Amino acid sequence: MRLQAKEKALSQTLLSAQADEDFYKAHSKALFNEIQHLLNPDEATLISFTDIKKLLKPKNEVYKGMEVVPINLIVGSEGRYKDFDNHFFPKSSFLKARWERVDIARMQDIVLPPITLYELGGLYFVRDGNHRVSVAKAQGVENIDAEVVSLQSEIKLRPGSTREQMEAQVIEWEKRVFYSETSFGDITDYWLLNFTSTGQYDVIYNHILIHKYYINQDKKEEIPMEDAVLSWFQNVYMPVIHAIDAHHIMRRFKGRTKADLYVFVIKYWDELKQKFGEVSLDQAAEQFKYDYGKKSLRRAIRNLFAKKKMQRTMSTMQDQP
Repeated sequence: MRLQAKEKALSQTLLSAQADEDFYKAHSKALFNEIQHLLNPDEATLISFTDIKKLLKPKNEVYKGMEVVPINLIVGSEGRYKDFDNHFFPKSSFLKARWERVDIARMQDIVLPPITLYELGGLYFVRDGNHRVSVAKAQGVENIDAEVVSLQSEIKLRPGSTREQMEAQVIEWEKRVFYSETSFGDITDYWLLNFTSTGQYDVIYNHILIHKYYINQDKKEEIPMEDAVLSWFQNVYMPVIHAIDAHHIMRRFKGRTKADLYVFVIKYWDELKQKFGEVSLDQAAEQFKYDYGKKSLRRAIRNLFAKKKMQRTMSTMQDQP
């Protein structure tokens, strides 16, 4: 009996040592991954299910039951996305005890309860079982048993994408839907209505509907949607774009598109008219450039002077005995 107890204790010691080594390797990979992405930390961040749910706006949920899910399609988490990196390696040492317990259970061939996942856009997000996924990934496991709830969405996301890339995929899908449903490109021969944030094509569609409503007020018969699209493009959108070009507003908004600026300027113009009454488009564009574009320039100048002041202070402190 004593011999069996000693063998069991030795076995537990060996398992603990192996689990400790496994965690150290996985944790080190997370730290190295973070260092590799110092300039772009989002690329090494596990994706938040809540963020992607807001992007895709799924319509309903369907319980799919037990499935065998490829590990490489599990890309995010509902609540623990800050604890693991984008490869599900543990980022913090406080995860060690639980992570090692799961690893020891794996080495002893103990069957653990299945994890629970959300499926959205063709990818999976952990609802419960983050440590089990982390251990499985660290050990090179290819598939895992999971209880799956699917959130229905027409958008399909590409595996291996960062959150920023997923957002770009959603924008790309929104553009295809908008151009397809409105025939915008065929009507206007304009294919450059591009945005850098989601939901903006719905804004444009509403602008067209409002424009159509005002046109119909002077008509006995309702004009076709195609005519409303062309009229909005020629009489609303392009004049704003010409004002943006004339006032060189794009120079102050690096990384934005002209369609982005159209939405900003048209909203700002409406706010000015509500406050002050009649305001011309040129006045609104110029004021927008002053209120938003020049602020960013002044902020950059202030930050530059603050940085130089700090450098002078640090230099003075170093020179003191």
